Amino acid sequence: MDQNWIAIIAFVALFVLMAWRVPIGVSMGLVGVLGFAALTGLDPALKLVALSPIRTVTDYSFAVIPMFLLMGAFCTESGMSRELYRASNAWLGHLPGGVAMATIAACAGFGAICGSSVATAATFTTVALPEMRRYGYTDSMATGVIAAGGTLAILIPPSVVLAVYGLLTDQDIGKLFIAGILPGLLATALYMLTIQVIGWVKPGAFPPGRAGNWAERLASLRDIWAVLVLFLWVIGGMYGGLFTPTEGAGMGAAGAYLIGIFRRRLSFKQTVDCLVQTLRTTAAIFTILIGALLFGYFLTLTQTPQHVTEAMMGLNLGSYGTLLLLLALYLVLGCILDAMAMIILTVPIIFPLVLQLGFDPIWFGVILVMVVELALITPPVGMNVYVIKGVSKDVSLRTIFGGVMPFIVADLLRLGVLIAFPAISLLLPNQMG
Repeated sequence: MDQNWIAIIAFVALFVLMAWRVPIGVSMGLVGVLGFAALTGLDPALKLVALSPIRTVTDYSFAVIPMFLLMGAFCTESGMSRELYRASNAWLGHLPGGVAMATIAACAGFGAICGSSVATAATFTTVALPEMRRYGYTDSMATGVIAAGGTLAILIPPSVVLAVYGLLTDQDIGKLFIAGILPGLLATALYMLTIQVIGWVKPGAFPPGRAGNWAERLASLRDIWAVLVLFLWVIGGMYGGLFTPTEGAGMGAAGAYLIGIFRRRLSFKQTVDCLVQTLRTTAAIFTILIGALLFGYFLTLTQTPQHVTEAMMGLNLGSYGTLLLLLALYLVLGCILDAMAMIILTVPIIFPLVLQLGFDPIWFGVILVMVVELALITPPVGMNVYVIKGVSKDVSLRTIFGGVMPFIVADLLRLGVLIAFPAISLLLPNQMG
């Protein structure tokens, strides 16, 4: 059978398996191995199965994933999220919409030490939702703010998704992390502006919180020293060339653990819980990675990336026209796939096209992660929305999706700004040399 037809059948089989709720890592691995066997024979395919998982789990560069996940687990368990929220609320809570803006600021700060959007959304549902309800926020507004704020963790470094993108495309993970700082700050500012606009259009939608005095504000800053030290240690160390991203991940995990022990926030049981949680999440991510690599070997044989590049270039849409088409396809995929699966499945196929179009791969990584952010809060999948629903069972999905819609508009605006002005993303990484 012609290899093009084999590739088409493989993609159909992949989506059928996913529709049957077979885990995407297993689906990609199974289709990849069977497709590889159809093209080369059974023996080479079995050798591929024997070697690829071992190569993946023993690759030193892939250690960046579990180490950053472990750092985030230690930070969550030691209560840093509550300290960030209290500090943000002390400074912003008295303003109209201030409690909502404090939630956004705290999510941004926690994202800088966590790296997981889902973990940030789950954490602040327990921390911020009761507080916003206490001040009269509707469930729609409150959960919409938390869902949007949670997405900041996927862009503000360290970001697990940016790390995976760097590993798949052989890009400098340190530069990718640094490239996410200014877009992350822009996202935070736009979300806060969105809250102000909603408050102007719907007076009373975001009631002000309690006005704190200066003693409380200054005291709250003393509580967040651990977050600042950890962020400057990890990101500053990578930016200054003191250590590589993989080393930085290890240093961050060790630093978070030592801070938790020093502050008497991590017991032996909590430490074990963090290790188990990290192991489970890492196993899930590595299963997808291994499946993607097996599927990638099959795609290389069928030359699918080259065919996709030729087909897209043949449309004669120009560089930015083709980019907009790609992003539109990602928005559609975001409705049926979760963020990590979308990145791992598609990047090996479309990355050659991105390079041929002449786009900077670091800049494109930031743009891609921003589109993935949208997938986390758009229906029908919206992983952050489902996480909030799981934590706060008395709020309907319709209510949460309704509250998050204005922030989707803000995300689209930010996406347009960063496409029009790539220098925003590239300013800091270009200074690293």
